[in-house]
Amino acid sequence: MTSADQGTAPARSTEELIAEYDAERPARRLPGRLAIVVGAIALGVSLYALYAVFNPMPVLPYRMSFMAAVLPLTFLAYRPGSLPSWLTRGFGRRPGGRGGTAGERTGDAVEAKAARPDTPGVADWILAALSLAVCAYPLFGFDDFIRRTFEPSTMDLLMGAGCLLLVLEATRRTVGAVLPWICLAFLAYAYYGGYLPVDSVLGHRGYGVERIVVQLYMGTEGLFGVPLDVAATYIVLFTIYGAVLEYSGAGAFFVNISFAAFRRSAAAPGRTVTLAGFLLGTVSGSGTATAVSLGSVAWPILRRAGYPREHGGGILAAAGIGAILSPPTLGAAAFIIAEYLKTSYLTVLLYATVPTILYYLGIILAVEIDARRFGTHGVRMETDSVWRLLGRFGYHFSSLVAIVVLMAFGVSPFRAVVYATLLAFLLSFLDREHRLTPRRAAQALSAGTLGVLPVAATTAAAGVIVAMVTLTGLGLKASRIIVDLAGGQLALTALVAALAVLLLGLAVPVTASFIIAAVIIGPALQTLGVPPDATYMFIFYYAVLSEVTPPTALAAVAAAAITGGNAFRTMMMTWKYTLPAFLVPFAFVLAPAGRALLLQAPLPQVLLALAVSAVAVVALAAATGGWMVRRAGWPERVLAAGAAVALLFLEPASVVAGLALLAVALLVHLALRRPVPVQGTQKGT
Repeated sequence: MTSADQGTAPARSTEELIAEYDAERPARRLPGRLAIVVGAIALGVSLYALYAVFNPMPVLPYRMSFMAAVLPLTFLAYRPGSLPSWLTRGFGRRPGGRGGTAGERTGDAVEAKAARPDTPGVADWILAALSLAVCAYPLFGFDDFIRRTFEPSTMDLLMGAGCLLLVLEATRRTVGAVLPWICLAFLAYAYYGGYLPVDSVLGHRGYGVERIVVQLYMGTEGLFGVPLDVAATYIVLFTIYGAVLEYSGAGAFFVNISFAAFRRSAAAPGRTVTLAGFLLGTVSGSGTATAVSLGSVAWPILRRAGYPREHGGGILAAAGIGAILSPPTLGAAAFIIAEYLKTSYLTVLLYATVPTILYYLGIILAVEIDARRFGTHGVRMETDSVWRLLGRFGYHFSSLVAIVVLMAFGVSPFRAVVYATLLAFLLSFLDREHRLTPRRAAQALSAGTLGVLPVAATTAAAGVIVAMVTLTGLGLKASRIIVDLAGGQLALTALVAALAVLLLGLAVPVTASFIIAAVIIGPALQTLGVPPDATYMFIFYYAVLSEVTPPTALAAVAAAAITGGNAFRTMMMTWKYTLPAFLVPFAFVLAPAGRALLLQAPLPQVLLALAVSAVAVVALAAATGGWMVRRAGWPERVLAAGAAVALLFLEPASVVAGLALLAVALLVHLALRRPVPVQGTQKGT
């Protein structure tokens, strides 16, 4: 790849870009022996999680022991950010990192690039030791600890308060300061809410420090609640699986076969990025990491094909985010849906199947339109044929298929992913370059645990919010406020809920925003008759889509850093590509027929709902892309947008109205006979 291919993109490595823009990657590059020690501990945690699948432990002791291992690792693997310098002196390391300012993060990248030591300071070691102590404390005399729930000792309260503070600090290091501040706000509400009139909307009896700490620390809610359980069971197993896939060469294969699948057509580069993003996302599990990893390879191709920088970055970001919405791995919040609904993870995968088809249909249509608008052309790529790649490396698909097949035959998702991991490990020996020797296998297992650290901290912090909502009854009170604000109208309530989730997602990670919205906003939709499965899927999609919503769309910002495009315009292009995903979830909640999109209906109804929704996505793509048979003007674009909205209601009358509007839009379009301008390659755009 030449420098000309790269354009003006910053000359930074993929690892540096991921470290800067992805809140789910360890920020430190530990040196020498310390890296070996941390890796060995992480390896032990992975083996412990795998062991627990076949030798289950009591729920609460397992959660506590898991946290006793991962919380200390978090303080060693993540920098403290903008703490006072006197706390971070020692061992040749300077302050800065995730959670600090942009300038500090840039300094960190330069420091890492210069290979300077990145060793934890004295404070980090102290916090790691304290983390081990507060999480392991209940395990010594566990039965007595539980019996003291109604009369906790002073030591119980001190340990509980310490655990809370350490979880909040770990969360601040991994995903930023906003979520800890939200947790503190809920804690303040639980403590000071008693000063509000009891008969007021938000008033409650008030709770003292002792009651709050007990709720957080001495039971199956709070810090060791369901959200953490999901991280300690489902998510850690899937991050281990993803790491094994990556180390076995699956990521490179997915990119290569995507480039081989589309070679000559004008839209081939865009299609390639879309397919590669879907496949690569099954390995990375992160929208931002997928966009960055893919962009470093695909942007030169998109540029040579004629894509402007912002549009190329938009495709990269949309393809990366789509991986979180797509089976068979989905995002971390999907595991929480399964836990909340008390259903199988396979059922959640089925819920996501049709929306995934519609999401990628929207991207493909946008790619086809862009190929015509910008006059893009095919790019010659030196790759083996699809059939040769499939014949040589197609076995990488087998473990993905195995997960779904095993769950379909009644195997638990925990065991299914372990068996799939074992299969990926065994098949790695078919590739001499990527075979998982004992050393590489240990590295993959260590990487799996390191990948779950930010999720564990986030879910533990989210447990604080869930516990305070449960303690104070805030969920039902908030639902009444939302319903009253919307005048009891389901459509307006859904709109308010969507906006609330998007705003929440601007500040906190997807997993945390889903959990908070599920307990605060979910009851409002269910009060108006929306089934729980539709409610949680609606919230899940908007929590994920907050990742592409300006002004904090990190996947788009990271893509812009690769393409050299304007960050805000890249966000808007990403938003355009993903717009169908913003509208389709409304079909879940606004009409009974919408549940067919979640495969909760007979097959004929599912197929009819899919067909109507696909037409709606086509209409929406025409409206946002400005293209039908040729360039479309505002009259037909407005008509097409109206048709898309009407069709997504999935009611007979609205479907007829939508089809009529779309027909009128097409007739107007054909009657106006606009010329077809070709903008060329626009290399300078």
